Order: sequence, then structure tokens, then C-alpha cells
Amino acid sequence: MKKWLIALIVIAIIVFALIKWGAGINNTAVNYEENAKTAWADVESTYQRRNDLIGNLVKTVQGAADFERGTLTDVIEARAKATSVKIDPTNITPQQLEQFNEAQSGLSSALSRLLVTVERYPDLKANQNFLELQAQLEGTENRINVARDRYNEAVNIYNKHIKIFPNNLFAGWFGFEEMARFSAEEGAEKAPEVEFDFK
Repeated sequence: MKKWLIALIVIAIIVFALIKWGAGINNTAVNYEENAKTAWADVESTYQRRNDLIGNLVKTVQGAADFERGTLTDVIEARAKATSVKIDPTNITPQQLEQFNEAQSGLSSALSRLLVTVERYPDLKANQNFLELQAQLEGTENRINVARDRYNEAVNIYNKHIKIFPNNLFAGWFGFEEMARFSAEEGAEKAPEVEFDFK
């Protein structure tokens, strides 16, 4: 009778230890996953700040009556496309990130063309509102880079946690899947060509 009771106690201790260990793996993964989701929300928030600034910049530029309308239209359309791409942070895939990055890249490109075109308008370049918005946009671009880096750091911690042994045995059971990282656009390793128009 005593051997049976001792065996039962040992089994209960082992089961309790396994449950506690599994709960620890689960809870840590939940914590890391939530940190990564928050980091993604920060990325989206920073891009939203840029979109808001671009809207104000476009309104300021529109005040210059003879400004190229096609350039403004490109920025407005690219901004609309960039804000229409939504990503569910609970299920971020590399394809979704690529689509998001592509839309943001289109906006960056249109914005660059706008800022280059502005060089031909001395009154606009001297406009205090325009100069402030331009400075804020430059700062926001830096914030975007920092937010993307922080997102990748959070995803890296989470992905490593669910992939290392023996956590990987439990991660699948608990429904944890690898999250996608933000990566550079294709061709980003090449330096951009800069052309100056001195007409």
C-alpha cells in the first residue's frame, strides 16, 4: 500500500512540474507575442503620424497656385493607398509585410518627388509652415526606422522563445506560430540615383 501511495505522489509531482513548466513556456510566449504586437502597433502609429503630416504638407503646397498638380495628385493617391493597407498583428505574414512595405514605399517615392519639385518654388521653400512640416517629416522617417527595428527585436525574442528546444514541443500545442520580420525592400542595398535639374 505504501509503494502505491509513493508512486502516486511521484507521478503527481511530475505532472505538476510538467504543467508548471508548460504554463511557464506558454506565459512567456504570450508575453513576448504581446510585446511584438505592441511594437507593430508602434510601427503603424509612426506611419500614421507620417500620413497625417503628409496631409498637412499637401494642403500647404496646394496653396502655391502654380504648383504642379500631377505631383500633388501622385502624393494624395499614394497616401490613400498606404493608409488602405491594414495588417492584423495577430497573424502577420511575410506577404502582408511586403504589401505594406510596397504601399509605404510608393508613398515615400511620391513624397520625394514632391520635395524635389518644391525646390523650384522659392516662396514655398520660405514658407514657415512648409519648413516645419518638412522638418517633422524628416524626424518621423527616423522614428519609422526606430519603430521597425524595435518591432524586429520583439519578434526576434518571441520567435527564438517558441523555436528553442524544448519550448518548440509546446509552442505548437499552445498555438504559437513564428511571426514575420520587417525586411528591406528588394533592391534597397543599391544606392539611389540622384539627378539634379539645374534649369
